[in-house]
Amino acid sequence: MTRPLPPVHFLLVDDLEENLVSLEALLKRDELVILKARSGDEALELLLEHDVGLALLDVQMPGMDGFELAEFMRGSDRTRNIPIIFVTAGTSDARRRFRGYEAGAVDFIQKPIESDVLRSKANVFFDLCRQRQVVAAQRDELEAASRALVTADRRKDEFLATLAHELRNPLAAVKAGIRLLERREDAGQAAEIRDQMDRRIGYLTRLVDDLLDISRISEGKISLRKERVELRAIVQAAVEASQVDLDDANHAFSLDLPNEEVWLEVDPVRMAQVIANLLNNAAKYTPPGGNIALKVRADDGRVELCVQDDGVGIPLDMQTRIFKIFEQVSEHRSRAAGGLGIGLALVRQIVELHGGSIAVESAGERAGSAFTVKLPAVSPREITVTA
Repeated sequence: MTRPLPPVHFLLVDDLEENLVSLEALLKRDELVILKARSGDEALELLLEHDVGLALLDVQMPGMDGFELAEFMRGSDRTRNIPIIFVTAGTSDARRRFRGYEAGAVDFIQKPIESDVLRSKANVFFDLCRQRQVVAAQRDELEAASRALVTADRRKDEFLATLAHELRNPLAAVKAGIRLLERREDAGQAAEIRDQMDRRIGYLTRLVDDLLDISRISEGKISLRKERVELRAIVQAAVEASQVDLDDANHAFSLDLPNEEVWLEVDPVRMAQVIANLLNNAAKYTPPGGNIALKVRADDGRVELCVQDDGVGIPLDMQTRIFKIFEQVSEHRSRAAGGLGIGLALVRQIVELHGGSIAVESAGERAGSAFTVKLPAVSPREITVTA
């Protein structure tokens, strides 16, 4: 979204306050800020603080006159290109005009000032300044878009490299397993090799499924098969799916569920996928023998599921970006066995499709983390009507 343009600033310089007040009244309009100075020194201070679209300078001032002020302005890179109109009550002879134009003036206005003439000329410079602001804003937007494209291209390359690596490892294991099966006659060893191959193929299937889910959700092609279901069944399916990862790392896992039934209107498979993904992440990023807890609370028509661990934690600067696709904490990549940076992005999108939200809390690295999902609950007496 394009940001609103800043106001245009005009600078009025005159040693008489009444002249400044009169000029300000003539030039007043929306989106214009009038800066007033009663001396050349005051004007230079204002020019250091503000970008000015037009300067109207009184020629005859005590101390630094208008010509000298203009020469100072032309000597600075910051103020060199500010249009200058001299306001003079004296005789505008050729010599004075030549000095004025040599100092950088674009015009002279004689006192007493014709209000329509002044407003007409000021409007020209107001519009020119606005056009420069628009061009500058468009340039900044193009530069930002260009940087975003470069970043997206770099992330695409990183993702493809990571994907190639993650696919190559299990494929190599499967290939090696097939060769071993060809050579082995021992039934026990063959069964063990088959189990290893089965786990690798399952891992590959999960990778492909995640990629397909991200693609479908991004294109708006995913459909939820919602039904009224009791939360305990979803949690049980998620814990069973994550049990191997929890056990392999020898984690202590605790589950805290409400005593009463909690009903949701959700796609149970997708919601179990959300919880399992959070549990698997907790297991992956918690050192062996760590503590992982799943706590469920229900109150005021809302359900809150929190997966908490005492693992490696998340740096503060990553906590606002962790749910974006392909985002990973660089220091944690070695722990992301199979981590493509799409799991949490997928979780967020599934949760939001259910009308819920997800947030993360962590005090920083090595301080653990807590992911909280909030979902709307339904009464067990509610009847879902489908068309």
